[in-house]
Amino acid sequence: MDLAMSWQEWARHDAVGLAQRVRAGDVTPAELARQASAAIDMTDPALGAVVEVFGDAVDEPAAGGTRLDGPFAGVPYLMKDSALALGGRLQEFGSKLMRGHRPAHDAWLTTRLRDAGLNIIGRTTTPEFAVCSSCENDLFVTRNPWNLEYTTCGSSAGTAAVVAAGVVPMAHATDGGGSIRIPAGFNGNIGLKVSRGVFSLAPSRSDLSGLVSIQGCHSRTVRDTAAFVDACRGGAPGEFMPFWSPAEPCSEAIRRDPGRLRIALSHEWGPYRAAPELVAELERAGRFLEGLGHRVEWALPDVDFEAAYAAQTTCYISNFAQVIAEQLGRLGLRRPPEDLLEPINIQIWETGLRTSYAERAAMQAVFNATSRAFGEFYTRWDVILTPITALATPKVGTVEYLTTSRASVYDWFANLWRFFAYTPLSNLCGTPAISLPMGVQPNGLPFGIQAQAAQAADGLLLQLAAQVERALQGRWNDGRVPTVHVTRAEGALA
Repeated sequence: MDLAMSWQEWARHDAVGLAQRVRAGDVTPAELARQASAAIDMTDPALGAVVEVFGDAVDEPAAGGTRLDGPFAGVPYLMKDSALALGGRLQEFGSKLMRGHRPAHDAWLTTRLRDAGLNIIGRTTTPEFAVCSSCENDLFVTRNPWNLEYTTCGSSAGTAAVVAAGVVPMAHATDGGGSIRIPAGFNGNIGLKVSRGVFSLAPSRSDLSGLVSIQGCHSRTVRDTAAFVDACRGGAPGEFMPFWSPAEPCSEAIRRDPGRLRIALSHEWGPYRAAPELVAELERAGRFLEGLGHRVEWALPDVDFEAAYAAQTTCYISNFAQVIAEQLGRLGLRRPPEDLLEPINIQIWETGLRTSYAERAAMQAVFNATSRAFGEFYTRWDVILTPITALATPKVGTVEYLTTSRASVYDWFANLWRFFAYTPLSNLCGTPAISLPMGVQPNGLPFGIQAQAAQAADGLLLQLAAQVERALQGRWNDGRVPTVHVTRAEGALA
């Protein structure tokens, strides 16, 4: 196949750069889509990251409603196979139960993506209902492009792999407790979880009913993430919760360094502690930020962490139970068939439907107390810096993190918190957090360093990220690329 550019050239471009090439007349959106499709063909046999390629969107980028005059000018984009509906396309949530499901209409944010000029050319893998921390089941096993023995983590599993492998510069991700940031951290990508009130969940949910769930993307450059936020933010008409806008676009803010920030390092969150080698990476990142002129010290919010994680467990079980119940009702089923739904998700359905109003009210009281405690902390500190997880990337087949596990549902969630200690509470509080590929694990895999900030300080986090990116001369991951990468694929052009 004749391609528009070499693979080295393709990998050098971010989404903003590709859009600039389209507007300059150097390349067409159809040529970009064909190149992305070829990249999937080369890498996906090893990665298992792509569910489906939409051939019609590759051939005719504007046919599905993509605005080629939008800021991304037809840049190819892959959608995680959950959360955002694509009208007329399959959306199967990584589940046998959902095979053949086709939403009738686009979600509100899907329309925003198309208006922004993103050409949605396919679906990326996710664990069943995006619940667990790795995409490994009878349908798909998604592998880390840096080392195929390891998971990408999840739930934005396929998205993490395709962005890291250079297939596309940016792809869709979602985050209910770390599912943007953790796979970004383990695959060397940039992953921003925005504040509550930025991306709409319409028409099926709102920021009140979704509560902890956030839409977003993975990228390889800060300017891509900033441009994505600018182009796609905003609520649908009649949103129950208020949506907000920044004083200036994120793409403008990132051109300036932030002022001298007060940055708190922490990793001792209640009963949870990061492994020593990951603490060392956090400390190294702290010294780097000190070198940029920031004040960096060890400090911790006055939070009842154990109560917060218990409330998160109640939230996830009761929320996911309703999602599963909705689908069972649509299918006319009284209970989930054991051959079509995984064991942990069956337990979530059974347990969550018994959650009382009193339990949800108690959960919300803890959410409020936790959010207020973090808010008070942010009156004295601008940023909290943590490792992205307390433990290293698991190998494929580590069953205790999978919804195929047969542990009790409460033991299963307790095990997740030991691993993912530092990401869920920003979902609880509705505050922004970003994973930056600043660290490395002893096995050579990337390791994300997470920066969190106060509600609506998304622009500040992106400013800090852009300052780091400039200081690194754009060389995230020390300039390394994964073992499975478009520039390494057999037959790739020099």
